[in-house]
Amino acid sequence: MNVNNVELVISAVKPEQYPNEGLPEFALAGRSNVGKSSFINKMINRKSLARTSSKPGKTQTLNFYKIEEKLFFVDVPGYGYAKVSKKEREAWGKMIETYFTSRKELKAVLLIIDLRHPPMDDDVLMYDFLKYYELPCIVIATKADKIPRGKWQKHVKMAKETLNLQQEDKIIVFSSETGEGKDKVWGILGDFQN
Repeated sequence: MNVNNVELVISAVKPEQYPNEGLPEFALAGRSNVGKSSFINKMINRKSLARTSSKPGKTQTLNFYKIEEKLFFVDVPGYGYAKVSKKEREAWGKMIETYFTSRKELKAVLLIIDLRHPPMDDDVLMYDFLKYYELPCIVIATKADKIPRGKWQKHVKMAKETLNLQQEDKIIVFSSETGEGKDKVWGILGDFQN
């Protein structure tokens, strides 16, 4: 998709704040600092619409980015970050769970992992949660530019095995640096909108 028009519509914490335009939504889930903001910025051809931070745990709301008046990316708080109080983590957990389990506009969740390492326990928990609620999942394995192309398949296989990835779920090798996988992701998102 050729993206020219993007806006951050709202940072929501409860359902009554969600946009009510009825457009398809794609949530982005992943560990803090896995590169969700960089992924969003690459997908929408922006340098810094989604704020990247060296401090993990920056996103504390559900950020709804409207793209080309056609769909929303919904950036959810990163998980697995220890410097946030247990109480705050529980509040985020509830907020995310409410969104994931009650939002009819949600078409799929993009689970962002780091291709360089096997998925962590938190990633596996998130994947299992999505499967439990029968939410379609697209695994985006970022930071592909950090390892030689010849080793990608080995790392993809490791990710699939660790997550116990089901056949209907796709895994896409992605790089925010080179744009690797970007067109493929737009293609898959297009399938969900039809």
